Amino acid sequence: MAMKKRNVVIGTRGSRLALWQANWVKREIYKRNPDIEITLEKIKTTGDKILDVPLAKVGGKGLFVKEIEEALLDKKVDLAVHSMKDVPTAFQDGLILKCITKREDPRDALISRNNVPLKDLPQGARIGTSSLRRQSQLLNFRPDFEILQLRGNLDTRLKKLEDGLYDAVILAGAGVKRLGLEEKITEMIPVEVSLPAIGQGALGIEVREDDGYIEDMVEFLNHGQTSFAVRAERAFLKRLDGGCQVPVAAYGELNDETLKLTGLVAATDGSKIIKNSISGPRRKAELMGRHLAEKLLKDGAYEILKELYDVKPPEA
Repeated sequence: MAMKKRNVVIGTRGSRLALWQANWVKREIYKRNPDIEITLEKIKTTGDKILDVPLAKVGGKGLFVKEIEEALLDKKVDLAVHSMKDVPTAFQDGLILKCITKREDPRDALISRNNVPLKDLPQGARIGTSSLRRQSQLLNFRPDFEILQLRGNLDTRLKKLEDGLYDAVILAGAGVKRLGLEEKITEMIPVEVSLPAIGQGALGIEVREDDGYIEDMVEFLNHGQTSFAVRAERAFLKRLDGGCQVPVAAYGELNDETLKLTGLVAATDGSKIIKNSISGPRRKAELMGRHLAEKLLKDGAYEILKELYDVKPPEA
């Protein structure tokens, strides 16, 4: 039976990187369904509108997805493409995360003036980042760094670096690479120095629960290995009840059937980092995420997080 021809609308943020990601998904779907018309619907999210305030101060979860989810529920769009690190761990009723795509390099990238590596940056170097996760780990690595707020899309951030407002900026390496700006990267920061954000480097495809046609259409975009790793990271984050406003990081690595998950909770000034790893069968990914979170909470993460928000104490 021929598939009914249909115009499929992809909901996306309007930044250059978000459009690159949505267009990549569009091309991949189109290769398999050449008879379908696919269009992009650009949607401005809360996170895009508030650029003069650090995200940690804006508060709330899903700052970069809420309006896109509303468009999905209103049937204005058929699927949404998100950066996985922006996707909250809980979904609105009627919506599901259908696919997690193959991960690009999950590490943070340092872009510095005159290409100076992280360890050789001058005393008191001014580093731009809007992420508490990066801030806490950088200050733990080099307490002399001065961390300055940096918001806006990739182009804006790079322009501020060129204008001399910062000695270096830290960005998700995946985004820099996707936009073809790899030659600007001074170094990819090892995960031992800066553990990545939950889901960093992967994309998430969100759809309506009752739309089997779209579910079937995008299923091929799900990447098994990445999916196990990111689901473990997200289960870790969910137990800690953290959004992008807290210094929490996790990174899952797969070796055949075995998953190694490293998680971290840090004090925002970098004075304290609680970090640990566990390994186990990948089919237990989400259970491992919860177990690791409990372990860190017992090891001192609870004391750090309860200062920031209302977190459930570790299980006895």
